Amino acid sequence: MRGNGYQSINTTTKRMQLMNSNTIRPHAPGSRKLAATAGALLGFSIGASALHAGEVSMSSKGAMPPVTEDKDWCDSLWGYTTLYKDPNNPFLQELSFTGRFQADYGYVDGSTDDGDASFDGYNTRRFRAGLKAKVFQDFIVHGEVDLDPDDGLFYNRLTDAYVAYAPSKAFKLTVGKHGIPFTQEGSTSSKEILTIDRSALANNLWFPNEYLPGVSVSGTKDNWVYHTGIYSSGDETPEFGDFNGGIAYLASLGYDFASAMGVDQALLKVDYVYNDPNENNGFTRDLENVGSVNFNLKNGKFGLRTDLAGATGYFGQPDLWAVMVMPFYDITEKVQVVTRYTHVESDGNDGVRFSRYESEAISGRGDSYDEIFLGLNYYICGNKLKFQTGVDYANMNDDAHNGGEYDGWGVTGAFRLSW
Repeated sequence: MRGNGYQSINTTTKRMQLMNSNTIRPHAPGSRKLAATAGALLGFSIGASALHAGEVSMSSKGAMPPVTEDKDWCDSLWGYTTLYKDPNNPFLQELSFTGRFQADYGYVDGSTDDGDASFDGYNTRRFRAGLKAKVFQDFIVHGEVDLDPDDGLFYNRLTDAYVAYAPSKAFKLTVGKHGIPFTQEGSTSSKEILTIDRSALANNLWFPNEYLPGVSVSGTKDNWVYHTGIYSSGDETPEFGDFNGGIAYLASLGYDFASAMGVDQALLKVDYVYNDPNENNGFTRDLENVGSVNFNLKNGKFGLRTDLAGATGYFGQPDLWAVMVMPFYDITEKVQVVTRYTHVESDGNDGVRFSRYESEAISGRGDSYDEIFLGLNYYICGNKLKFQTGVDYANMNDDAHNGGEYDGWGVTGAFRLSW
């Protein structure tokens, strides 16, 4: 049985262990391993920039082309993640090394009904590695694992593990474990989000586990973009789950009004998810219906991303609605400033969760949450190598007065590397 939106302690612990696969360690000895790992990866990334000064050739067929003066050093360096490429090979056309390393520092200082609430620590946010192959011209095979360098590169879980048939941009059939993209930030890869972490809208109304076993069809045609899928919501395991719960159905349709508006991008998208209520659902939130109307605007140096979303809960989870507005501006080609306002509200007590690092300082929930974020991004090699920092103010109202009341500030810094 469940009560007031909560599961049993054992079930909650199991979910948290799998969904937050990399443990946060406040100033623990593991942070030295984190620093060493980040340093090694960063050194590899920028140390090889000397390649742009000369020419390097590789003799094996299908390997990377020579690095020349007129090729950007970022493209040259990241080109080496393509392990093999030969479009004339009838079986294997391309094989690439994929992954990401993301390290955070988080600081939270606030007050609650019970006194002060604070957090100060480092976190290996994500460390993933895998292989992606293009075979038989139209098929993609992708496998990627999540690792924890703070625990000796221990295996945590599979993220991507799928086979896709993609004969054109208009049609892609994917079978296996892969992302379920809905809401504005939930549809954006962690490699590309403008803020260090997704907002409380995504944390409450999206499925933060992100990778579910299922079947989907997606594509783009002219100005249209679509994604439909059927996913298993059942008991979560590090691999494909137990398939003993409900089914989540996703339908997403969008249209880019860029030409009509005379801008670079103006994508308006509507997402809808139906999640069959089941006590064994471990991959998903306790939300039955989720709807999102989101918009991506980009014109020159200015951009705007918005999301208006709502959801109906089950098993004691109150219904939710939320709004997110995120304007940003490219100061230079390398420097970007981003702001964000988020409001999340539930129609009952304890329906709203805190964001990433606030939840490390306070364990309760509330019924109305507001956040203002201001961040600065520095792009060395676009989204492949960048630094991000930000400061935010958050307030949570808790009518039940059972541990969710909060008012405080936070500071975060992040290193992002992907390949």
